[in-house]
Amino acid sequence: MAELTMNRLALLFFCLYATASLIDGKPSHRTEKPRSSKPVVVADLPDPDNTDDTLLPGGSGQCSVNGMFLFDRAMWSPQPCSVCQCQRGTVSCHPVPCGGSNNQQTVAPKAKKPSSNAEKKEGIPKQKKSLQRTSEEGGAGRQKKEERHVTPVKVVAVVKSMATQNKKQEVAVKKQEVAVKKQKVSVKKQEMVVKTKVRKTEVPVAKRRDPKINKDSLPYLPYDDDDHDDHDHSEHDDIDDDDDYIIRATGKPTMRLAPMGRPVTMATGRLATTTTRRPMVRGPGRAVVTFPRRHSIMESLPAGCLLSESLIACGSTGMVHIPILSDQGVKTLYLADNKINKIPPRALAGLPNLEWLDLSKNKLDDSSISPDLFQNLTQLRRLNLDGNNLTKVPSILPPSLVELKINDNKILGLTPSSFKGLSKLLTLELEDNHFHDGNVSPLTFRPLKKLIYLRLEDNKFRAIPSGLPVTLQALHLSDNRIEEVHEGILNKTVNLRFLDLSHNRIREDRIAPRAWIHLLKLESLDLSHNKLVHVPSFLPVGLQQLHLHHNQIERIPGYVFGHIKPGLDLLHLSHNRLANDGIDDVSFLGLYNSLTELLLDHNQLRSIPRGLLKLKSLQLLRLNHNVIRYVPLNSLCDMRQSDDSPLVSVHLEYNLIDRRLIPPTALSCIKTYHSIILRPQSYEEDYHHEDY
Repeated sequence: MAELTMNRLALLFFCLYATASLIDGKPSHRTEKPRSSKPVVVADLPDPDNTDDTLLPGGSGQCSVNGMFLFDRAMWSPQPCSVCQCQRGTVSCHPVPCGGSNNQQTVAPKAKKPSSNAEKKEGIPKQKKSLQRTSEEGGAGRQKKEERHVTPVKVVAVVKSMATQNKKQEVAVKKQEVAVKKQKVSVKKQEMVVKTKVRKTEVPVAKRRDPKINKDSLPYLPYDDDDHDDHDHSEHDDIDDDDDYIIRATGKPTMRLAPMGRPVTMATGRLATTTTRRPMVRGPGRAVVTFPRRHSIMESLPAGCLLSESLIACGSTGMVHIPILSDQGVKTLYLADNKINKIPPRALAGLPNLEWLDLSKNKLDDSSISPDLFQNLTQLRRLNLDGNNLTKVPSILPPSLVELKINDNKILGLTPSSFKGLSKLLTLELEDNHFHDGNVSPLTFRPLKKLIYLRLEDNKFRAIPSGLPVTLQALHLSDNRIEEVHEGILNKTVNLRFLDLSHNRIREDRIAPRAWIHLLKLESLDLSHNKLVHVPSFLPVGLQQLHLHHNQIERIPGYVFGHIKPGLDLLHLSHNRLANDGIDDVSFLGLYNSLTELLLDHNQLRSIPRGLLKLKSLQLLRLNHNVIRYVPLNSLCDMRQSDDSPLVSVHLEYNLIDRRLIPPTALSCIKTYHSIILRPQSYEEDYHHEDY
């Protein structure tokens, strides 16, 4: 109890002393080191001329503030420009005028007294000096005191301001990081555009109508997707690789350059450098911007080129000549769709590890390609010369080739030496040239010991060329003038799996009975768009898919499929002249357990064909665009069987069927009614498809 009394007396003495110091204009020595956890009892007071008598200390009554007891009329400043006072046990706060930005709660440091020497020098009497001090305190004393005072609140405000600035800086840094990441994504997208463009120029020709061919033989774009930077050998490599390759040009988007790799010798003899990992994309009309790395300088290339560690892609850039390049790391050179008409003999000598060269859609002729052009390309695997003006196959091609494309040229013939030394070749495409029976030697394909894929479409052959390789698995001869298939012409192609003879002039009576007898592995035969009147007999025994659409077929002879084992799974007979009398009960014999797709649309059928109930594996049936008038019982569903039909899609639209006359059980074996398409019929104006 005695200790509490002593504390209260000490606090009272402190308050009275501080108040007296303020009134006399003398800062208190006790307030020089304010406590941060307790209210400050010294505050900036209003102008002395406006001081109210109620703010004088004295009286009785105590107030509890933040756990501390203050006597009646004690004052403190909890916030800037305000003063609180204890009045008879109640806390009362009043705003006070602020003279400026520094008008806040203050704890006055000890004021320095003017030196006696200064007083003597000025010759001011003590009385006058006292009056002068009083007047200064009454007028400008408050301002001086504010300038001298440093308050905790002000320090807190400064700290908050600094924290705000730091946060702003952090936000700015994060925005920069986001911008850098976006630029990375942008560069990768541009790179993928070129990849896609390269693939699109290669895939469509080889991919068309050939689902059975191994896609490994198609071209690919070798590219390292590793996003890590290689070691940099420059003097200034202390800077982070992710940041020191960002170049900003006025009005142009940011370009990200990966660290430069090996030097490339250009046509002028200077060294140029390909990028490493991340590519440098050049936009239209922009000059190449790059850092000189490893004493090399990038020579200007056409706008739109894409460079990376193993790729140089300058497709559709308007190039007219190929600069002399030298880089052992480049594996792909893509120069398609340009105006190149001449290639220097040593232009590619500095690319010994090149694997894929695409020169398609240029203006190359026989004189454009020197015999020594490919001399140093010992690793070249894929060569694309599509869409040029060549009249003969270039001589001395690299023996390492596995794929050669010379489609859409003007080649006038093939000799025994045309493909000399290409014993590793797997894919050969010669579509749309000027070949015919008289300018292709039977010994042309003899050097091709491993050839499995051959395209000869859109030429002028009247018969299947002879001398085809034994290893051949896919042969495309569509869009020619073939009229007959001779016996023995395919005797040696025993490994053939896919044969396309569509868009020719073949008739079934011009196919030799034993023409296919040796093709035991043939799985797909395309005879569409010919002049067939009947389904051909003596079909290959292992056939799985038969395409006969767009002919003039009127009849499916009985037992014509009986010898095929295990049987067809696809029979395409759309767009023919089939009528009901052209399909027998045994027309589909041999297909009862294998056929899954039967396409008979766009014919002249007047009713559901006979024999369909025996097709136990049939899933897709197309009978649309015929002249069928009704769906009788036991035509699609066997009423004697309780099992559901395997059919999942039945097309009966665009016929003459009256849906009201269909027996309720005629289609009851089909699992879901939405699988049966009956609308619209040919006589209806409503052409919106609806479910049955």
